[in-house]
Amino acid sequence: MTTELVEIPGYIAGTWTIDPLHSNVGFTVRHLMVSKVRGRFGTFEGTVVTGDDPLGSSVTATIDLASVDTGIAQRDEHLRNPDYLDVEKYPTMTYRSTGVRPDGDDFILDGELTLRGVTRQVPLDLEVGGFGPDPFREDDPFAGARAGFTATGEISRLEFGVGDTAKVPGGGGLGLSDKVQIILDIQASLRAPRLETSRQTT
Repeated sequence: MTTELVEIPGYIAGTWTIDPLHSNVGFTVRHLMVSKVRGRFGTFEGTVVTGDDPLGSSVTATIDLASVDTGIAQRDEHLRNPDYLDVEKYPTMTYRSTGVRPDGDDFILDGELTLRGVTRQVPLDLEVGGFGPDPFREDDPFAGARAGFTATGEISRLEFGVGDTAKVPGGGGLGLSDKVQIILDIQASLRAPRLETSRQTT
């Protein structure tokens, strides 16, 4: 069987630190089944390790659940309470990748998401935005590099014990959909380079 080659121009293998000032960790959930509520988490940290073989890369991330922001303070406080995120008991959500596999011109990032003490397998569709020089690290041109990634996926909030199955009065559906869309736009700065080269992978 012939496998199409996927090229990653300017690929750099090394260890990268996620830059929270130029990254976004967001989510979307349907409300009353007729519209969407969008939110984000303002505080998070993580590390990306790009392997000599891109399929050997990995990522770990920790998100501060108290930093949830949907643009409405009253709703955010409701999300922090024990019925939803329960931030006093479970202050963080974590993600640990377990593998990377090709998917056409992009990739699937397999990994484990832990939320409210529950761990589930959550694959993410991964797009590599690219690699380039870091304008903020002109003092160290060898270390100065940036990388961009976009990852999207879906989780069941009920599987993690977030919220309940309350129905809309009058015979409607769930007030909030069970499915939550995850949207991650990540920029990372190179911390420890190992190899700088264009890379092709099968």
